[in-house]
Amino acid sequence: MNFPILSSLILLPSIGAVFLFFTKSNKEDNFTVKYVALFTSLVNFLLSIYLWILFDQSTSEFQFVEDRIWIEGLINYKVGIDGISILFIVLTTFITPLCIISVNNSIKNRLSEFLIAILIMESFMIGVFCSLDLVVFYLFFEAGLIPMFLIIGIWGGARRVYSAFKFFLFTLLGSVLMLVAIISIYWISGTTDVVQLYELGIDSKYQNLLWLAFFSSFAVKTPMWPVHTWLPDAHVEAPTAGSVLLAAILLKMAGYGFIRFSLGLFPVASEIFTPLIYTLSVIAIIFTSFIALMQDDMKKLIAYSSVAHMGFVTLGIFTIQQQGIEGSIIQMISHGLVSAALFLCVGVLYDRMHSRLINTYGGIVTIIPKYSILFMLFTLAALGLPGTTGFVGEFLILMGAFKDNFLVAVIASLGVIIGAAYMLWLYKRVVFGKLANLELKEMVDLNKSELFILTSLAIPILFFGFYPDPLINTIEVSIKDLINVYNINIISN
Repeated sequence: MNFPILSSLILLPSIGAVFLFFTKSNKEDNFTVKYVALFTSLVNFLLSIYLWILFDQSTSEFQFVEDRIWIEGLINYKVGIDGISILFIVLTTFITPLCIISVNNSIKNRLSEFLIAILIMESFMIGVFCSLDLVVFYLFFEAGLIPMFLIIGIWGGARRVYSAFKFFLFTLLGSVLMLVAIISIYWISGTTDVVQLYELGIDSKYQNLLWLAFFSSFAVKTPMWPVHTWLPDAHVEAPTAGSVLLAAILLKMAGYGFIRFSLGLFPVASEIFTPLIYTLSVIAIIFTSFIALMQDDMKKLIAYSSVAHMGFVTLGIFTIQQQGIEGSIIQMISHGLVSAALFLCVGVLYDRMHSRLINTYGGIVTIIPKYSILFMLFTLAALGLPGTTGFVGEFLILMGAFKDNFLVAVIASLGVIIGAAYMLWLYKRVVFGKLANLELKEMVDLNKSELFILTSLAIPILFFGFYPDPLINTIEVSIKDLINVYNINIISN
């Protein structure tokens, strides 16, 4: 196939953003601005679905590879996908148009600039999952900070500037070491081409330091305990669409990085540092789950639950078991859908009552029944109810963990119970109980756009919960090959 489909996926949202930039925006023509952004993102989504249809699931080789000289003798613009990356691209293109639709009620000022930031961020996020050169990956990985920084800092809540700078500094400082590591890899190997580095391998005497440098960046972005503190602040202050993108996509870039680079490039170091990952993952699962139980702000509760869920992801990745890594990828896809839905549910309530506090609500099941039913579905998916994607991911992760380390798996299983506790507790307090706040009687149920967005998220959560084969078939061969190469490298060293 000669058509540069991956470059098209990366560039199309930015082209839409440039078009919006030159479009005069005022309150009267917000309609046009929004629909241009929506059209761009929908075309990109359809293009990603076409890519998934064309994708050959029988091979672990990178497909649709584009390799062009960027800086002679130094860097090539090289992109390509395998079974591990394709699902994240589809997730990104699926979530973005839903975010654009969701700005109906939440963004009143400078809508054009907000949509430009979302579209540019989509370009960067797709670029991360396509990159087959370390420098290109780094540029896309870090560039995504800028639009998210602006989204939080301009359109966020009262403490938006503090949260934006905290988010930016935490994630940037973590990535400085990764840049040093990439330069070191070029000095050691003479290339930053990921495929070549897989073939050449990196000398085991350098791997520990390089692994730690990459870890410093991925751990912050995941985020892993104890460098997770920026996430609750960022979520609380970010507008709803910003929270959705942050939870659904941005956190997944680090999980993808662990699989692609930590396991792929530094297998010996990964084996050495696995106990560290297990320890931090288990602490994240248990500790942040207990913190979530004590929250009175719905956004903060969901943010801490994200840290716990990503703890399961890092645990599954480093089991180096087929089920564990498959479970981690499915858990990331599931969390992308479920967390997006939960933040949108909070956004619905906030748009009506201008409060995220749990004690503001209670007894709304009779007032907004459509909302209550969908909110219940997403709550149950978050705690891993069978029949939802959350169950598939967590079940496979725990299977992989039990194979590798029984004690770690048992402790992590407790996190599932605590997770059920805080999610059910949240739902009970918000939806059921006595209608103490009489202002809630004035609330209206979901409008057409809100119902469409939440239903669009509910369908894949249930479909892939009952029938996960399309996801598993897509990633199976690539993961099997990754584990085989990993084990060969461990034995040879």
